[in-house]
Amino acid sequence: MSVVRRATPDDAEELIRLRQVMIDSVFGTGSGTAAANRPDTGWQVGSDTGWQVESLAVVRGKLADPKGDFAAFVIDWPDQPGKLAALVAGTLEYRIGRAGNPRGVIGHVFSVATDPDQRRRGYARACMEVLLDWFRERGAGSVELNASADAEPLYASLGFVRKPDPSMRLTL
Repeated sequence: MSVVRRATPDDAEELIRLRQVMIDSVFGTGSGTAAANRPDTGWQVGSDTGWQVESLAVVRGKLADPKGDFAAFVIDWPDQPGKLAALVAGTLEYRIGRAGNPRGVIGHVFSVATDPDQRRRGYARACMEVLLDWFRERGAGSVELNASADAEPLYASLGFVRKPDPSMRLTL
């Protein structure tokens, strides 16, 4: 099994590339960029890849802060220096505590992606396990994520359960 490591600012471009792989996978485009805007989801996708350029500096900054509330864990592509095979990213958020999570720290998982040529090797699971350990170390009382149908068995095997979700979204 390949080694899972914490992503660094030097990995930012590859994180963004793999995020696009995840977006394409979730929305079924498979094209490298998603084919149509999806206002129902809040994603600004399509031929507009300007978000990638704008996001790059932000991602580098977040990766440069090892004590911050954002972390990404990756597996390097075998025999291709500088290229990533898999990624998971997550962030911590504080909310006023409640029963079951009195400290109010919640982990959020997003951008779980494996390069299509590197799938079915256990990379996503290995990265998720390290991210879940990071959440535990940081005091998270629960962890949330959105799962595609294809990924749901992985998350269920890690203990995630579906929940009724009254979420709403306002895009600003």
